[in-house]
Amino acid sequence: MMRRLRSDRGSAAVELAILFPAVLLLLFASIQTAAWFLARNVAMTAAQEAVTAQRAYNAPDGAGHARATRFLNGAGDWLVGPTVTVVRDGDDVSATVTGRSLRFVVAFDVSQTAHGRVERFSSEEQP
Repeated sequence: MMRRLRSDRGSAAVELAILFPAVLLLLFASIQTAAWFLARNVAMTAAQEAVTAQRAYNAPDGAGHARATRFLNGAGDWLVGPTVTVVRDGDDVSATVTGRSLRFVVAFDVSQTAHGRVERFSSEEQP
């Protein structure tokens, strides 16, 4: 008959104590990554909305900013402290939306920019 030299009692608790912090770290990192991607998506969509509104034919000044702000107000809190900057330079419009991602572990800065050409009527004589 063979005798055990060592007992395995309690080894599961030790293994769990070593493994559990790594599992929690991966869980929170994946949640934070998802929050960052959602914040980027919200910022990009708001910038695109601003460009769409500001590039319209005869759009008044501030139309893009108002549309982006309205979108951000309805998009939830995924983007914290958003700021909208719309610049119309000749035939080009660009909109930049900046903010921070929702914080679970660390809040990351988010900045997204969209560009577009101003709509105008043209004819065969003047393209």
